[in-house]
Amino acid sequence: MHPLFLVPLTIVVDQVSKLIIRFNMNRGESFEVIGQFFQLTYIHNPGAAFGFNLGSPLIHTVISVVALFFLIYIYRNFEEEEVSGRYGISLVLGGAIGNIIDRIYLGEVVDFFDVGLGSYRWPIFNFADSFVTVGVFVLIFIHSSGDKQDLRDSD
Repeated sequence: MHPLFLVPLTIVVDQVSKLIIRFNMNRGESFEVIGQFFQLTYIHNPGAAFGFNLGSPLIHTVISVVALFFLIYIYRNFEEEEVSGRYGISLVLGGAIGNIIDRIYLGEVVDFFDVGLGSYRWPIFNFADSFVTVGVFVLIFIHSSGDKQDLRDSD
């Protein structure tokens, strides 16, 4: 599978999941999946990741689009054989685009995964956030291992 295939796949998974939540739950409503540890809680996040607020929704959208172009630049600079890096960036791109779509159409991002114990809860997030996080971890792993050409053919 070509790494760029992940971009539309992650966007579809993200946007379909958000549509399911938006049309089946009311804002602020929670649904226990695994007790209180894992719940679906429908919120709109006007801020950035983890609820950080950088200003108006327009500022968040502009910053997101600029970051998107930076990610495309990074992708294009990976060597063809640096497959893991391309997969990592593709996950980040797909997740970023998923949240940008929300910002453009809703002015906010739909979040719904709610994980934690009692009052100790992780900020509510969505699939796009998860894809970005996994992609970043892939890139960190590649960088920390010093093996940028990790999947080069061993011919």
